[in-house]
Formats: sequence, C-alpha cells, structure tokens
Amino acid sequence: MIDKPERWFAPAKLNLFLHVIGRRKDGYHQLQTLFQLLDKGDALQFESLSGGELQLEVRNNTTGQRLPLENNLVLQAARLLRKHANTPALGARIAIDKHIPICGGLAGGSSDAATTLIALNKCWRLNLSQAELQSIGLRLGADVPLFLEGRSAWAEGIGEQLQPVTLQPRWFLVVTPNCEVSTAEIFGHENLTRNSPAIKMADFLSGGSRNDCEPVTCELYPEVAQALAWLAQFGRAEMTGTGASVFVSFASEAHAQAVLSKVPPRWRGFVARGINSLEPGRYPT
Repeated sequence: MIDKPERWFAPAKLNLFLHVIGRRKDGYHQLQTLFQLLDKGDALQFESLSGGELQLEVRNNTTGQRLPLENNLVLQAARLLRKHANTPALGARIAIDKHIPICGGLAGGSSDAATTLIALNKCWRLNLSQAELQSIGLRLGADVPLFLEGRSAWAEGIGEQLQPVTLQPRWFLVVTPNCEVSTAEIFGHENLTRNSPAIKMADFLSGGSRNDCEPVTCELYPEVAQALAWLAQFGRAEMTGTGASVFVSFASEAHAQAVLSKVPPRWRGFVARGINSLEPGRYPT
C-alpha cells in the first residue's frame, strides 16, 4: 500500500472525426474515429484506506458544473477493480481536481475511471495485467480502453479496437457551450446517420471525414451550432464526440491563445496541445 497520497493525470480527448458505420443487434453502434489525447485534463489524488471504505471528493471544480458523486465512474471503477481482485477490505480516499467540462464529448469521466484503475492497481499492489484492466474498463464505457492504453489512436468497433497513431503536433482551442449533451439521446435519435462507409487514414488526411453526430446535436442543442459557426471564422470547426464541446486546430499556441481571448463570455474555452502518448504525464507527480 502507498504511505502518502499520489497525484495522477487524467487527460481529455478529442474525436478528430466520428463516423457511425452501423448498429449492432445489442444496440451498440459500430464506429470509426480518430482519438487525439490532450495535455489538458483532470488531476486525481489517491490514498489507501483500510476497512473497505471508498471516499470521493471534488476539491477544485474549475468547470463550474455540478459533479454527481453517488454513482460516479471513479467509484464504479474502484468497486469493479476490487471485486475482480477479490479484495473487499481494500479502500481508498480519492480526490478530483476537475478541469474537463462534463457532458462535453471530452470523455472526462472515462479518463478519470481509467486513471483510477491504473492508480489503484498500483496503490493496492494488485499486479493485474493490462488485459485484465482492459476487460474491467470496457464494462465502464467504450472510451475507457483508450485511456488505459494511453495513446492517441485510430478506433473501430464500439471504440475499443485501437490502433496507436502518431499525429503531427497541433494546438487546439476547445469551446464548450453552456449545455450538457446526452450521449444516449444523440445515439438513440431517429435522424442519426448510421450507414457511413468505412474510411482509411488517407481519407481523413485529405479531408474526407466528418462527425455524424453533429447534425443531430446541433438540431437538439442550438447553442452548439452557434459555437461551431463562431469558430468557423478561424478554421475548420468541428465537434468532438456527441458534443457539446467544439474545437478548431492551430499550428501555434500563440494563435490559439489569441482566439481564446475572443471567445464570447457565455461559453467556456481552453487551449491544449495534442499529445501522442501519456508518458510521462500519466505517472504520479
């Protein structure tokens, strides 16, 4: 067990495109996407406790949003890990410094859950394999395996079939309108495109991609459409995941920061650098 608290980094992600290829009999959608990890994210602190007690608190929520704690993915991850290892007496005190907007398509919850699995596997000295962690992670959500791998990746299946990629350095301005998009609502909508043809990386690089969820999200959440229209004056504006966050990329941090200063005050924004791998940022600081 660890003797003192350890801090871990949980990054945000962007979907640089998102195609819905089809729908499986179990209701899950077959996807193609390109995940870009960011150097912006949440910070989690872990401290071992005895007696099986699991505590969770949010100490610094810069998103300004309420974070439900009762059934938080972090607690779900800790419980599943403990159950898998058959170690009910293990406990932990977990604190989150929340920086990733909630319900923004940036996968903050999935990233926090993956970080919890990795950190507690170490803190509790369980020595579970990567394959075991991936099996647990997939039960928590389709984005969790990405953060367990810790690499930007081309993804297929429901998002769990990952092929690591090396992407050119870019800076991203991410803008989040004041709305929380329901992923279930978007994927359940009758107007969602579900028959996009599969593409290759070359198609993406030549501009032959889009986000199939964007039209439905913009119809249901007009403020997302407004944010996209505003960002479009500075480059190719795109939505990540099912939204609400939208983004545009820049070759330099200075350019991205200059546009950030112009973001309307009704929206939240941040600048982040795209990264190919979490190392060494994944590990305790």
